[in-house]
Amino acid sequence: MNNGLKLAVGSVVAAFCATAVMAADFTACQVTDTGGIDDNSFNQTAWKGVQDAEAELGVGARFLESQAETDYEANINSLIAGDCDIIITVGFLLGDATETAAKANPEQKFSIVDYAYDPSIPNVLGQVYATDEAAFLAGYLAAGMTETGILGTFGGINIPPVTIFMDGFHRGAAYYNQQNGADVTVLGWNPDTREGLFTNNFDSLDDGRAFAQNLYDEGADIVLPVAGPVGIGSAALADELGVDALKIIGVDADLYETDPEKGHVYLTSVTKRMDSTVYDVIERALNGKFEGGVLVGTLESGGVDLAPFHDFEDAVPDELKQQLEAIRAGIIDGSISVAE
Repeated sequence: MNNGLKLAVGSVVAAFCATAVMAADFTACQVTDTGGIDDNSFNQTAWKGVQDAEAELGVGARFLESQAETDYEANINSLIAGDCDIIITVGFLLGDATETAAKANPEQKFSIVDYAYDPSIPNVLGQVYATDEAAFLAGYLAAGMTETGILGTFGGINIPPVTIFMDGFHRGAAYYNQQNGADVTVLGWNPDTREGLFTNNFDSLDDGRAFAQNLYDEGADIVLPVAGPVGIGSAALADELGVDALKIIGVDADLYETDPEKGHVYLTSVTKRMDSTVYDVIERALNGKFEGGVLVGTLESGGVDLAPFHDFEDAVPDELKQQLEAIRAGIIDGSISVAE
């Protein structure tokens, strides 16, 4: 090996070793909301992003679960004292606690899932998602698949990260009506009056069952629960009634995969790739490219999407699939607005 090649190889090895040492000394920490780390929803998906960074980038990983809203501030402060290089808080409800901690600790890097600040905070990177884009596709799909002509939706709490799903779902069904001369009705949410059905929690499976039952009793045969683990209760009802009577559309993660026992009841899921954005944030912080502001996940960037149809793949007509692909392209190129 000549001297020039030896120097080049040595530089590469040195750079690799330096990165490995830096990654080994870097710890990414997560604070969940009350849904917990294994909620089959956004806490779990965000944690997957941390775990992916641990496996692929070699960073350390820790999390603290919040049992109640009063735990948010205490958990964040505990991690600040625990040598975390970046603290990732999950959920709109942690917005105030994250802001307070970030302003009190300007050298600490933070990122928050499902929230952004205006004006931005220099040491906080918000992760938000254009879930209305993917939910618009779900609403169009559901309108094309309903047998009763009635769809249903309900939320956990009336907050923007929840209602953005419901907006897109309602408007996607309305777009189906417009394009196909149909008259499909959506129960549970009105995007104009901002009024609808909410369980006021993200953890009661009984509420998920009850709200889905009420919508089913009113004629809905496809229901979109936007309430984290609450939706698992809706899936249990659909399992008992049978998918010919009631189908569920999941949110956040592909619930066919995260709720495998009830996977057969999910027509699809409106996914937020929180794992992808969390991984991106950790990689930025690790590589010294972290800046406060906003990171937006869209259909175009892959930050949001419609999950595969899985067991319903053959049940969804080819014509409807083609229409969905055309609508996807229209949303991406701006020719179809999901906000109207």
